[in-house]
Amino acid sequence: MDSPFFYRNPAAPAAPSGPLAGSKIAVQPNLSVAGWPADAGSNALADFKALEDATIVKRLRQAGASLCGATRMSEFGFGLRGSRAGEAIRSQAADAELVLDLMGESRLAAIRAAVCGFKPSYGLVSRLGLIGLIPSMESCGLLAETPATIRELLKAVAGQDCLDFSMPDDEPLDLAPQDIDPPKTTIGVVAEAQSGLTAEQEALFRSSLDQLKQAGFSLLEMSLPEFSLFSLVHRIVGSVEASSSAGRYDSVRYGPRAAGAKNWNEMYLLSRAAAFGPLLKSYLLQGALFQFERYEAYENACRIRARLLRQMQRLASRADCLVFPAVDGAAGGGPPLLADTYGQFAWTLFANVTGQPALYLPPPPDAAHAGLQLAGARLSDGRLLALGEHLVNLHPRGK
Repeated sequence: MDSPFFYRNPAAPAAPSGPLAGSKIAVQPNLSVAGWPADAGSNALADFKALEDATIVKRLRQAGASLCGATRMSEFGFGLRGSRAGEAIRSQAADAELVLDLMGESRLAAIRAAVCGFKPSYGLVSRLGLIGLIPSMESCGLLAETPATIRELLKAVAGQDCLDFSMPDDEPLDLAPQDIDPPKTTIGVVAEAQSGLTAEQEALFRSSLDQLKQAGFSLLEMSLPEFSLFSLVHRIVGSVEASSSAGRYDSVRYGPRAAGAKNWNEMYLLSRAAAFGPLLKSYLLQGALFQFERYEAYENACRIRARLLRQMQRLASRADCLVFPAVDGAAGGGPPLLADTYGQFAWTLFANVTGQPALYLPPPPDAAHAGLQLAGARLSDGRLLALGEHLVNLHPRGK
């Protein structure tokens, strides 16, 4: 497993024209590329090959991009255990990578690879052809060296898809480059989002805020007392959606069939037991519990989600963007546990619950401060990327 790639494209790169001509793009094996293996990192889809291109893949090809291969991923993209996301960019085997973001995977992968990671607004990018897990919270994240590259990728793949009925009827976004005037730009700092940081992590985050002040931006302290509820809401609502989504992997419609079953029910149980790894299995069982035994808890979580969304919208309306700590709470090497997984993503999953865009920016080389995670109101993707470009240009990589 020295290579980050699960599958390499055997076809020679074409020489098309277009805004992405010459770009090498890596995907994960949960995004359909006709004829490529698409097991989504799970035994539940072992040996499955995509029958057609996902909408994103079609648009990348139309823009002139070359698909160089599929990288190794965690099971159905849940967490980063076993994932090699970002490594293809770091090794210069790819210029960009598409990574499923369920609770912050694209941003944490970017932290590890020291590149930029972006989760678009929910509904901005088509999910047709994506083997997903949590329909209302997942987005196809984008990894690249710079926000400018991410912007060009997003311009190519974003937009309405009449075959994806989950996409809202939003007006097309203006993703053209924008000028940023720091003295007229306010960045909100959510106090409760800093809870749980170690002393060292808090010091690095404060140093990053000082860098923003020195660059001329105005910082506005804000409060969201229920910030800790994002994790609880994601865990309940996400597990119920995942349990429902994974119901199709029953060895009848998809996946390998376990041998030795005496009847159809035993075949179903044995095949399902062998289909998933321990971490995802525990997540699906939790979802089934809330779906069939404690449905009132699921309903309450949905109500809290709506309340958190309104609260975040109010905060976002008071600033041009919000800044959050960028922390990779890497889990230990022991058995995978749901609590550890959610602990890893405690500072990123809020954006999946609300559907707002979020951008991770790595620190300059040898910087004494941490990277930044910026978030904006839903559909403020263009403005957020413009701010990211401005900040990156203050300290160009390698300079």
